[in-house]
Amino acid sequence: MAETLGTPPVRRDRITVTRVDGSPDVIVIGGGIAGASVAYEIAAHRSVLLLEAESSLAVHSTGRSAATYIPGHGTAVFRALIRASAPRFAALAEELEAPPFLRPLTVVWAASDEDGERALRQLLTEWATEPDGPHALTGAETAKACPGLRDVRTGAITESAADADAIGLHGAYVRGLRRRGGRVVQGARVTAIARTGDAWRVETPAGTWTAPDVVDAAGSWADIVAAFAGVPKAGLTPYRRTIAISPCTLPAGMPMLIDAAERFYCKPEGETLLLSPGDETPAEPGDARPDELDVALALERVEEALHLGLRSVRTSWAGLRTFAPDRDPVVGPRPEFPGFHFFAGQGGSGIESAPALAALGAAVVTDTQVPADVAVRPEQVSPSRL
Repeated sequence: MAETLGTPPVRRDRITVTRVDGSPDVIVIGGGIAGASVAYEIAAHRSVLLLEAESSLAVHSTGRSAATYIPGHGTAVFRALIRASAPRFAALAEELEAPPFLRPLTVVWAASDEDGERALRQLLTEWATEPDGPHALTGAETAKACPGLRDVRTGAITESAADADAIGLHGAYVRGLRRRGGRVVQGARVTAIARTGDAWRVETPAGTWTAPDVVDAAGSWADIVAAFAGVPKAGLTPYRRTIAISPCTLPAGMPMLIDAAERFYCKPEGETLLLSPGDETPAEPGDARPDELDVALALERVEEALHLGLRSVRTSWAGLRTFAPDRDPVVGPRPEFPGFHFFAGQGGSGIESAPALAALGAAVVTDTQVPADVAVRPEQVSPSRL
């Protein structure tokens, strides 16, 4: 993937700093991809303790992701982070001694009605200056790019997309964190956070720790964690997303298919089809469960588009995707609460933007220079903007 996704950035120094009293410099709260990635990057400069509420890591959104890397996905800020992450995925695989995290995947966007055409025109306008983003197709070209697709008016294609190994990436980050001297404590659900002098005290059933800096990377729980510390919330909203796996006979060369109006998407998953109705249902933080109606909608919409004879699902699940009001990530402190940093609001791009976003977050927390290739400024993602 290094040849198709760009030149890896210069390898970073591996520096571990240990405080004299044995306490960490930085406590990262949340053991999903957000917490694991930013903890790994911070550990190149400071000593880090990663706290996870559950008894296992990555049991919520990270472990339930559809796991794709799609240039052109999301807001302008996320698109820049996704673009910057491409060469970093390859560099991380080498640095963390892991197999490649990305596997090439063609993505086709299809518009089958006026709503879809309207949405696609807007998307193509946003993508116009982004060479790695999707480019327009005629209806006939779209049908050819996605075998079996019917009743399509127009479309677009992304040929630089990829399937992402979310669990492999997360595991590599955790191994890398430990290699850099970081500590991981599971079953450590935060019960209280308080400012004590120039440090923050974090209490959990597994123990109490203090550190000058805390990073709130708790995903759907991020605003709850902030409230424990008396820090104003960032206005983060979790939304349920449903995914199912359906057995079927896939056409040869089947790409990932996304409805331009975001009413469904699907992609090959071995000899089955992964599908989703693209639902966004506001939900409370917790163990998300799929709604039977959403599963049925996914089957109905994909079958209407592709006529694959979909009748049932082998399994289904749901995860929470957490967004700020403007749908950009939230990274950094509020000026009146020094040392308490948000690292949240990754929405549906937590995996595909992880390498660049973690580098940005680590630079903010450690007050070091943002790497030039990241191309997103700290003020663009600061909670102060909200």
